[in-house]
Amino acid sequence: MKPDRFLSSDDYDERAHQLYNEGRFDDALDLLLEGTQLYPNAVELHVGMAYAYLAREDYAWARQSFEKALALDPDHEDTLAGHGEVLLKLGDRQRALGAFDRILSLGFREDHELMLQVGRALFREGLIAAAQQFFEYAVAAEPDCPEAAACVGYACHRLNDDSGALYWLRRALQIDPQYSESRIYLANMLYDRSETEAAMHHLHQTVPEDHFDELGIWRYIELKKTLYRLPDDDPELRPWFARLGEVSGEVDPVDQILAEVEATQSDGTTRDPAQLELFGTLLTELQAMQKRPVSAGTHTIATLTGRTFRGTWEELLEQMKNAEREWAGATTYEFMLDLARRGAAETGVVIPTTDPEAFIRGSAAAGVVRIIQ
Repeated sequence: MKPDRFLSSDDYDERAHQLYNEGRFDDALDLLLEGTQLYPNAVELHVGMAYAYLAREDYAWARQSFEKALALDPDHEDTLAGHGEVLLKLGDRQRALGAFDRILSLGFREDHELMLQVGRALFREGLIAAAQQFFEYAVAAEPDCPEAAACVGYACHRLNDDSGALYWLRRALQIDPQYSESRIYLANMLYDRSETEAAMHHLHQTVPEDHFDELGIWRYIELKKTLYRLPDDDPELRPWFARLGEVSGEVDPVDQILAEVEATQSDGTTRDPAQLELFGTLLTELQAMQKRPVSAGTHTIATLTGRTFRGTWEELLEQMKNAEREWAGATTYEFMLDLARRGAAETGVVIPTTDPEAFIRGSAAAGVVRIIQ
């Protein structure tokens, strides 16, 4: 194809992006190669080539293109992020982390999409604590982003912080109740904790098309059959068996039942720490921050709505109640009872209502609130 000299470098970049978004990586590369012949110093074209190579898993070529872009602009944030991701794929973790630190030093901590990109790259390579740090930067930059909140939850779960995982996954659903990825992950996490009724509470709010992995579908079928005593050929289960076939190939329901029985432990559970790694499109804690000194007995909590309260345990409970208009005329004890009931239904965790401290600490364990301090 003869180069079209009427196209600017921006035109090449825009057209290549369209092809990339359509999954036509080879066509995007051909166009970008043409563009770089005309505009060899156009950073965006080299970056685009690098990401297309990365999508094709041509890591050596991707690295070469990212390094060409860095030679033209050493502080280009998208280049640094992609270069770090490629370095992780190639096993050079030290240089990768250096690239990500450079992004932070350049002041891009407020770019929540960039923070998510870096966090996902770290998460995929098993650097969970570092991933959590970038996910939390994303939450700080965009508090109402359900994906960012869910990603913190995934990282908490992988780091064995169940209360943190429950809180952040439920926070994602508070922001967007239709965010099915978070709901499915939460349901499977509850299932692995043997909180079957709470798991069913969430799975029941999904539809077969929300699922892209067979584990969650099969668990829905199993729980539906167990809790509602449904036979294998019940009409309610047919769409779920159909989706199971779409996701994993043609599946014989009897074979699936036998496989589930074989995977069941003596106590009736199927606990496997690696199971939830199947979920999510993804597939460190924040650095210490300056905090104002607080008096002894004063605590800070965050609720699922994103509001924060500060005070003694008694004051916190009163503030939580007053923030809910429908509870304005009720007692704090009535408020505790209702929140404990709802929390138990959704998480399976029994929240004590004996006193404000026990209630708030129990709520944190159930992921209803988060104790910041």
